Amino acid sequence: MRDNQSKNDFKSDEVSAKIPLNLIIEKPSNLKIPNGMVWISGGKFIQGAKNSDKMAMSHEKPAHTVSLDGFFMDQTEVTNKMFKQFVDETAYITVAERKINWEKMKQQFPPDTPIPHDSILQPGSLVFHKTTNRLKNLNDYSKWWNWKVGANWKHPEGPESTIKGKENYPVVHIAFEDAISYCKWAGRRLPTEAEWEYAANGGQKDAIYSWGNDSEKLTQMANSWTGVFPINNNMKDGYEGKAPVKSFPANTFGLFDMAGNVWEYTQDWYNIDYYIELAEKENTFNPKGASSAYNPNNPRIPEKVIKGGSYLCNASYCASYRISARMGNALDSSQEHLGFRTVASVNMLIGKK
Repeated sequence: MRDNQSKNDFKSDEVSAKIPLNLIIEKPSNLKIPNGMVWISGGKFIQGAKNSDKMAMSHEKPAHTVSLDGFFMDQTEVTNKMFKQFVDETAYITVAERKINWEKMKQQFPPDTPIPHDSILQPGSLVFHKTTNRLKNLNDYSKWWNWKVGANWKHPEGPESTIKGKENYPVVHIAFEDAISYCKWAGRRLPTEAEWEYAANGGQKDAIYSWGNDSEKLTQMANSWTGVFPINNNMKDGYEGKAPVKSFPANTFGLFDMAGNVWEYTQDWYNIDYYIELAEKENTFNPKGASSAYNPNNPRIPEKVIKGGSYLCNASYCASYRISARMGNALDSSQEHLGFRTVASVNMLIGKK
C-alpha cells in the first residue's frame, strides 16, 4: 500500500529529482499512530557528514542521497518500565545475565588468548567509571570502562544497584539480541541507520545537530559530558549520568533524546566502506545497510551501527551527539550507555488497525 506523492511536495528540482513516484510520504488514513510513537513523513535527505562539520570522522563520509518511505518511530528510547513489561510477560533473560560460553567468546580473540579467571568469567556488563587523572590517550577506552560482574539492565551500576525509581530512564546493558527479542514481542523492529539519521535530522537542511547548528545550545538540548572527560562532569546540563527520557526538548519530528543520553541500536551492519558504495548512486531508496560487517580495527567481531551518542560524549574525544555520528558495537556487547528505540513500517501495521 503506497500513497501517491502530493503535488505540493518536493517542488524544487534539487529535492524532487529521482524520488520514486510510489514513495510513502503521508500516513495512510486508515492507520492510527501507535501509542508512544510519532509518524515520520517520507522524503529525501543527505545522509552522512555535512561539509560544515569540523568534527566529522572519515567513516561518516562521503555524504549521499537517500529516499525513505514514511514510518512510525518511538518518541523515546525504550525505558526500564517498558522493558520490564516485556520481561515479565516472556521471562526473557538478557545476554548480560546469562552464563558465559568461553568456547564461543574466544573466537573473537587471537588464538593464544588465555581463558580469564573464573572470578571474571561471570555474567556481567561494562560499567563506566571516572578517572582521577587527565588522560593523554582518549582512544584507550579501558581506562574508563570496567567489566562488572552482576551488572545488567536491572542492576545498571552493578549488583548492589537498582532501577527502583528509575522506571522512566532508558533501559541499558542491552545486547543486540535483547533488542531484537523486545522488537519481536512488541511487533516492531529496529530502525535502519538511514531511518534513524533522517528522523534525528527532523527535516532540517545541512544541520549538524538535531536542533540545528548552534553548538552553544548543547547543554540545553542534550545530555552529554560537560567538563573534563573522563575526570569531572560539571553537570552544566543538569545530569552527571543518564537522564529520564523527555528531560530535554524534542526535535521538530517530536522525538526525544536523538542526541546524547544513551547510544541507540540500528539494524545495519557496521561497514566502513558502505557509504562509499552508496555515494556512487544518485539516490538510494530505503537502504537496509551493508550486506556484511567490516571494521579493520576490529576484524574478528561483526558489529552493528549505533547512533546518537550518550551522556559520556564530549567534544574532546568524540562529539557523537552530532546527527551523522556513528559507531560499531559487537552483537554480544552491552554497556551502561547503550539502549534502543523501535520503529514500525506501514506494512507491519496493515491488518492490525
